[in-house]
Amino acid sequence: MEFQIKLFSELNTTELYNILQLRSEVFVVEQDCVYQDIDFKDQKSLHVFGYKVDKIVAYTRIFKPGDYFENASIGRVVVKDSERTYGYGHDLMKASIKAVKDHFNETKITISAQKYLKKFYETHQFVQVGEEYLEDGIPHIKMIKSK
Repeated sequence: MEFQIKLFSELNTTELYNILQLRSEVFVVEQDCVYQDIDFKDQKSLHVFGYKVDKIVAYTRIFKPGDYFENASIGRVVVKDSERTYGYGHDLMKASIKAVKDHFNETKITISAQKYLKKFYETHQFVQVGEEYLEDGIPHIKMIKSK
């Protein structure tokens, strides 16, 4: 998988459309969650996305410290359903963590993780901080990676 990292202003309309379609496909349709995905935070973030045969199948957006959480952060972590068996989620997280380090010179990262993915994020050295909470009706936990 080939990963690209772009500012919002660098995305072309096809890339933006494909990113928004993937996020909607997973977060709204697959997870049956009606929420406002287009939240005007995309303009502040760097977009990390993975291509497979000219299709975007994996995506995150990353923020510098203070733009979303006190620490740098990774959000909207998504891999197309049909591509999850290949381990692309791990590749995506590695690329996103590296992008945070390369672009923001930060190693402390906060995420708001869907609770059922706790073990997945723990494999990337994230640790739960605090109690479970609901975000858009889905159980979430705050997790921090310190190094």
